[in-house]
Amino acid sequence: MRKKILRPAIGAAVVVAATAVLLPAAAMGTTESGKSDSSGKANKVDQATADAFGRLAGAVLKERTSAVVDGSGARHVTVPKEKKVRLSAGLEKTEDNGLSSLQSRKKRLASLGEAYTAADTKVSTDRVAVKDGRATVEVTETTTLKYKKVHGDEPDTTGFQAHHELSFVRSKNGTWELSGIRAKDDGLRPVNQPAPTPSTTPSSGHPKAVPAATTWPARPAPKAVNTLKTGGYDYRAMAAYAEKYWWNYNPSYRQFNHEGGDCTNFISQALRAGGWKDQPGSTSDYTSWWYKSSGQSDSWVGANEWSWYALSSKRVTSLANVYQLDVGDILQMDFDRDGSKDHSMITTYRSRAGVPYLTYHSTNTYRKSVASIIASYPDAVYYAYRT
Repeated sequence: MRKKILRPAIGAAVVVAATAVLLPAAAMGTTESGKSDSSGKANKVDQATADAFGRLAGAVLKERTSAVVDGSGARHVTVPKEKKVRLSAGLEKTEDNGLSSLQSRKKRLASLGEAYTAADTKVSTDRVAVKDGRATVEVTETTTLKYKKVHGDEPDTTGFQAHHELSFVRSKNGTWELSGIRAKDDGLRPVNQPAPTPSTTPSSGHPKAVPAATTWPARPAPKAVNTLKTGGYDYRAMAAYAEKYWWNYNPSYRQFNHEGGDCTNFISQALRAGGWKDQPGSTSDYTSWWYKSSGQSDSWVGANEWSWYALSSKRVTSLANVYQLDVGDILQMDFDRDGSKDHSMITTYRSRAGVPYLTYHSTNTYRKSVASIIASYPDAVYYAYRT
């Protein structure tokens, strides 16, 4: 992930019938083929091998999902035996460690009052490219998790789509070994993705908002979300917009997924839908905030710049604790504690027990609880804003 001031920035099979949210199906891709390489090996695989690639990817990703579901999940990765493909010894060890970390994450979630009773992970193959005895396979994962009714009014489900790149190496006997899996999405990692070792890079001293505590429970900070705030803000409209366009992007706006992430662009759209008015000015002036067909202010798409604008304009105030977030409020994260914000999300639901649920782009996600985010990123710095 690029580090810069302007940060358009931005996570056993069990099945659930999702009733609260419908997740889009990813399009199937095709196998790329070509001429033989310098060693005489053909730069192609047959459809049976391509299908085996997809089955192995699905097996590994389903194991990860199972690890965070109540009453399921193993600490050792087990995948179906295939004639054409298998896990490398190195990746098998890596996945074992990952499953162990996900089991720990599940325990942290339980201590925060959250659990999942069932889940469904589907994986589709988007692209297969073969060259010089190596295969690169791109897949889309679509996962839905069913919330356990710990407090009683949790949403029915949470869901996400994630994109992965798998690396296969052909052995001397012709078997393909899966040697690596890399997440392709910038932004918040899904709840079933193992975390890398956290960075301890010190803060670089950039201007920043007041960090929010992540302790539960938090002192109440009630918000009248069913009435219009002075200034004409409609919080329900903000949430409705975000939940309409969390994966089916609004064609009226440009996307920035390939320019650092679409998360801040997305919350700006939702805030505008709820009554935030454009503030004219130059593109780089963080005291302006606007979007036009010809361009947009840095504060519209940059995580840091949005924070500076929102605070300087007094359109937001800092909350002391992330559990004080309510519908229409914003949560930002600094993943590696370097003082520069990496991700922006909007609160679209709050349970009666006081748990906020976030919806966001990069990775496209619907109603993810703040508890699951904290469990996945215990070392991040959080910034909570009351809009």
